Amino acid sequence: MNSERVLAALERFGVQDVRLNEPMSRHTTWRIGGPADIFVCPKSVSEVRGALLAARELEVSWTVIGRGSNLLVQDGGIRGMVIKMGDNLAKVDVDGETLTAEAGRSFVSAANLAIRHGLSGLEFATGIPGSVGGAVMMNAGAHGGEVKDVLLYADVMDDEGRMERLSNADLRFAYRYSVLKDHPRLVLKAAFGLRPGDVEAMTRTVRGWSQRRSQTQPLSWPNCGSVFRNPPGTHAGFLIESAGLKGLRRGNAQISEKHANFIVNLGSAKAEDVLWLMRHVQETIQEKYGIHLETEVRLMGEPASGR
Repeated sequence: MNSERVLAALERFGVQDVRLNEPMSRHTTWRIGGPADIFVCPKSVSEVRGALLAARELEVSWTVIGRGSNLLVQDGGIRGMVIKMGDNLAKVDVDGETLTAEAGRSFVSAANLAIRHGLSGLEFATGIPGSVGGAVMMNAGAHGGEVKDVLLYADVMDDEGRMERLSNADLRFAYRYSVLKDHPRLVLKAAFGLRPGDVEAMTRTVRGWSQRRSQTQPLSWPNCGSVFRNPPGTHAGFLIESAGLKGLRRGNAQISEKHANFIVNLGSAKAEDVLWLMRHVQETIQEKYGIHLETEVRLMGEPASGR
């Protein structure tokens, strides 16, 4: 790829923060991932549109990330353009019982702001360390709540720079799914319909959840949260531990000794090591219990041999 042509196109479309061959390990909570060919951090909706239009002109694929909290980027990196919706696109507003947040806003931060305003409905999000945009795309959930329960609408943009407002029904939410997973469009902003709540009671509830997470999850090591979905009637962590896989290590990737549904990076883990552990877990659980574990992880990029 001609770097001068890439930079010239992005400059022409007004995109300022552009990096070539950017290590994705800097942008995932697992701290794993090879380089992205083109990496942009838009500072405005206009720059988002510019990045998408530049990708069309350059005839390169594009993908969007938020805070990289459920993302495994392979060791060969990502071909094409990565658009990071980060802190430059993180405005939030509360109007009555509606909270509106841009896609780059931390979902935890948005939920805590709602609580401070005495609004209930987003408490579940205090346990989801991703962005608002990512949460909408995957219908993120925890503690019995999920995005579809409170989302009013999302403003999205397609690869031709056209904006559209999608309602809750338009997004066709299901378990960890929205239509955006099959028909890629980039989330710009989302609005949530909340209800009055007791600040002290909500604060006590989320503080209790936080204390339990710190006691049961390996938060001191880089990880992506739960790796596998819980099958009906049981828990993935229980099955993995029962199969004797807790603590299993491959390179510097390890099935956590604290919670078996977490894989942690002990220092310089490779994506190929994480993938080996994930597949080994799936094969073992299928063989022992006849259950197929589905992953919660979004896999991107190419293996090292693919470069």
